Amino acid sequence: MDAAARLAVLAAALLLDRLVGDPSWLWSRMPHPVAAIGSQIGRLDRSWNDAALPDVVRRRRGVALAALLVVGGGAIGLALHLAVASLPFGLVLEVIVVAVLLAQGSLVGHVRRVADAFAVEDLGAGRRAVAAIVGRDVSALDEAGVARAALESLAESFSDGVLAPAFWYALLGLPGLLAYKAVNTADSMIGYRTPRHADFGWAAARLDDVLNLVPARLAALLIALAALPRGGVGAALGAAWRDAPRHASPNAGWPEAALAGALGLALGGPRAYAGRQVAGAWLNGGGRREAHAADIRAGIRLADGAWILTVLVAALGFALLR
Repeated sequence: MDAAARLAVLAAALLLDRLVGDPSWLWSRMPHPVAAIGSQIGRLDRSWNDAALPDVVRRRRGVALAALLVVGGGAIGLALHLAVASLPFGLVLEVIVVAVLLAQGSLVGHVRRVADAFAVEDLGAGRRAVAAIVGRDVSALDEAGVARAALESLAESFSDGVLAPAFWYALLGLPGLLAYKAVNTADSMIGYRTPRHADFGWAAARLDDVLNLVPARLAALLIALAALPRGGVGAALGAAWRDAPRHASPNAGWPEAALAGALGLALGGPRAYAGRQVAGAWLNGGGRREAHAADIRAGIRLADGAWILTVLVAALGFALLR
């Protein structure tokens, strides 16, 4: 499949994903591909990551796992592409496969549920809704803390759940998309600096950083451009350029800071993980810290605006290359 065809498939898949999302009636009856990938990573973590082994051995095994994910994901993606290409309406089938591996529809749905919880003035429901999309301890968060957590997750997940998969599909097709999803899933499972995963998850975490270097910065640019109607382009770009390097992640700070600047909010800051306090940097620190449900909905509009721009770029690329 040439680049023009991939861009056409990508534009259609982005639209399909946003319209349909992850239908519960389907994924309650069969495992989602990402869940299946995660299951295999968990199995290898249990069998390869033996705490009794020296740290250097565990790190080597983690490198082997990262390599296996890239090679295995790429091979599965290639086999899947060849399989659907040989069938009638193969392009339509590939659109469906790509749409399943994008996350705009489900992301917006999850984040909107946080705002909806506040519509009935239920802080407990807001905490439960945001706990489904963040890894931090939410038990002590007030409304502003819940809203900021939802917006940070929205920005980061747009980058690594929508734009990065789209980027790698546009570049390398299904092999690139599947390899990226495998590495990104591994990072979310074992890419932590805990005693168990500091060495075994090191390679997956570093490789995920590399794979997201370009998409994260593109995500910040798209979020900033989506803020054009509200006059927030300069503030978004300025916050991203100034504050993204202050984030603990080399990538997450870019879309988060851009969203913070576009909304006039301060995001980030201290947070707790499993009872451990982490002194995170403030992004757009001069902005408001009192975030509300209205800010979540404004953030969703910006994420959808960035998504629309992604669709338009893919469609324009197709028109220019065909």
